[in-house]
Amino acid sequence: MDPEGFGPAGEDMTSESACFQCSACHADEEWSCASSMRGRAKTRSLSASPALCSTKEFRRTRSLHGPCPVTTFGPKACMLQNPKTIMHIQDPASQRLTWNKPPKSVLVIKKIRDASLLQPFKDLCTYLSEVNNMIVYVEKKVLEDPAITNDDSFGPVKKKFCTFSEDYDDISNQIDFIICLGGDGTLLYASSLFPGSVPPVMAFHLGSLGFLTPFNFENFQSQVTQVIEGNAALVLRSRLKVKVVKEHREKKTAIQNGIEENGVMSPSLEKEMFKQVMQYQVLNEVVVDRGPSSYLSNVDVFLDGHLITTVQGDGVIVSTPTGSTAYAAAAGASMIHPNVPAIMITPICPHSLSFRPIVVPAGVELKIMLSPDARNMAWVSFDGRKRQEICHGDSISITTSCYPLPSICFQDPVSDWFESLAECLHWNVRKKQNNFAVDEEEEF
Repeated sequence: MDPEGFGPAGEDMTSESACFQCSACHADEEWSCASSMRGRAKTRSLSASPALCSTKEFRRTRSLHGPCPVTTFGPKACMLQNPKTIMHIQDPASQRLTWNKPPKSVLVIKKIRDASLLQPFKDLCTYLSEVNNMIVYVEKKVLEDPAITNDDSFGPVKKKFCTFSEDYDDISNQIDFIICLGGDGTLLYASSLFPGSVPPVMAFHLGSLGFLTPFNFENFQSQVTQVIEGNAALVLRSRLKVKVVKEHREKKTAIQNGIEENGVMSPSLEKEMFKQVMQYQVLNEVVVDRGPSSYLSNVDVFLDGHLITTVQGDGVIVSTPTGSTAYAAAAGASMIHPNVPAIMITPICPHSLSFRPIVVPAGVELKIMLSPDARNMAWVSFDGRKRQEICHGDSISITTSCYPLPSICFQDPVSDWFESLAECLHWNVRKKQNNFAVDEEEEF
């Protein structure tokens, strides 16, 4: 389902030296000469490749996918074999970055209007351009900052930049990897620039929350060098492929008025001329809400062509596992690890006591439309951007994209996620309960 290539130079790699076996087909435990990943001291450095050691070390080798299910049931029943439906997905624990060719170009995304990021931005660009001789791409509006424009010492480096403008220049086939400086919004913005294959993304925590940005900037030289050398673990963050179909109402009225005078248009031509189709790649969530209206939103949700429910409330959130820790978490949804293939449907303030968030398989296709008896229009946004009105007859189709965002891990996919839960969201923070005193235990 997920393509192997990430941009023009990067690809996913399974480390041959690491032992990853299905616990249903092989032993749950085995002797391995790879260094233990559990119980190690926390170090703020990139996850290194399994290293050889002189003494054997006992280690569990379970796959993050879980065991392969047994497909024989009792003495006579078994699963009907259909080779066309078999999909092999690499174990997320073994996903590592490698390069087909040495990376030469890098896109640096900086949070706009943040003076604290100016010096890190200059230091990083100087290191990439002067030390590593890389082609640095920067958005034009970033260089319009007076602090950069008026810095004469940064001039020689700035002259080497390749610049682009969003919605005007296509850089999707020119970038080998991406470095983000800022908060989670910089990662969402990077995703929006690539409608197809996304280069590997390295995100530095220089914003406010930083759930998706695992790297600290203090040792950026050594960390960037390890990525350039292909020494890093990856987590593939699934994205949503969204198609919005809207009617050209003004054009439709004008054409219909002309047809009434001159003749009749065929139904197929009418359907083609009156529709406007827009497509988006979404990393966090698609939000459909009631907008400025004081009425409840009233939207129908279809799953693979079947109406499953009508949302009556402030709206509905359709999110990826990555987006489950964003708006969906604030609306009461569960938090899902990004390696879990799923789509979440979360109502926003539903006028119902029984409408709970649900998780559906990643391969389904969702469709959201205004209910025929809806009193008002709805509004939709994609990762908080491109907000637009949805009217009667418009539709929003959502499914999992085959182009994930390959996010470079600081340690590994599991450790990074729980680290972010603890540091950013203070997950399960509570004062510890005291032990019983000795005399209290004797009473029981």
